[in-house]
Amino acid sequence: MMKTVSILGAGSWGTALATVVAEKGLDVTLWCRNSDHASQMAEIRENKLYLPGVNLKGSISPTTDLELAARSELLVCVVPSTGLRKFSEDLAKVKPAKESIILSCTKGLERETGHRMSEIISSHLPDNITAVLSGPNHAEEVGKRLATAAVIGCKNEKIANSLQSIFSLPWFRTYTSTDVAGIELGGAAKNVYAICAGISDGLGLGDNAKSALVTRGLAEMTRLGTALGGQAETFQGLSGVGDLIVTCYSTYSRNNRVGRLIGEGKKINDIVNSMNMVAEGVPNTESFYESTKRNGVETPIINEAYSVIIGDKNPAQAMEDLLARNPRPETDQ
Repeated sequence: MMKTVSILGAGSWGTALATVVAEKGLDVTLWCRNSDHASQMAEIRENKLYLPGVNLKGSISPTTDLELAARSELLVCVVPSTGLRKFSEDLAKVKPAKESIILSCTKGLERETGHRMSEIISSHLPDNITAVLSGPNHAEEVGKRLATAAVIGCKNEKIANSLQSIFSLPWFRTYTSTDVAGIELGGAAKNVYAICAGISDGLGLGDNAKSALVTRGLAEMTRLGTALGGQAETFQGLSGVGDLIVTCYSTYSRNNRVGRLIGEGKKINDIVNSMNMVAEGVPNTESFYESTKRNGVETPIINEAYSVIIGDKNPAQAMEDLLARNPRPETDQ
């Protein structure tokens, strides 16, 4: 098993993953950009800014030195999707060892290219094996050591099994898969549907409407994900329906919160500017919308989400337009 691990990104999820790895008795380097933030975490043993109330073990070492962090055998990448390409360029400049494994835990799709996060990383670090981790994992609950499951995706099954051994605890269970594309696409797309579910909440449409929206969102996610290279069964798993459920229904969900505020009449720019963490569904709505157009996939829910978030369409009208679409069989793809 790999002995040294660096978590690259000290937001809530990166910090939660650092606590998981530290529980295995491994030395963890927790990299962040801000020196004041790193110093505060090192002094008070807590990430008060992004994951308050969770103790950081002494084996977790906060730093802003990317070159130092890049020396670990496992590099866990947890930076926002919109900044991942620039970060990958920076990481390549400090030259991690070719034997180092990179584990992407960022959920997103690049708007300009339609590339998945692991594809962006691999384009800058082609000599390193890149794997992914995703699932219904709220950082707040992981930090509290509440029961959680996730899936690790890697084409190399030996590496997948090695990563599984690191991210396996009595309260944190991981599975493995070779469907890297499906895992990433499900983990990114569900954020868009979570915003839509939040809009439904904000409009006060009730449980029936929200359940229908989430169910049809899963069908749409599967249709889109398979068109982009994922396997249909993956979207029935942890990174698909599992992540979709938790993000659409949990009060921890930033994307659901964004949707609720939109449904209540708030403007998207004001919502985003009021948040201290990234709601990935906002940039990913545009990314997936453009990807559907490039690939000719029918995605009515994503289309309406785009019209509301990017086009400033009235959310109540968007919901009405979804319901007024031409009738079709439920199994019609």
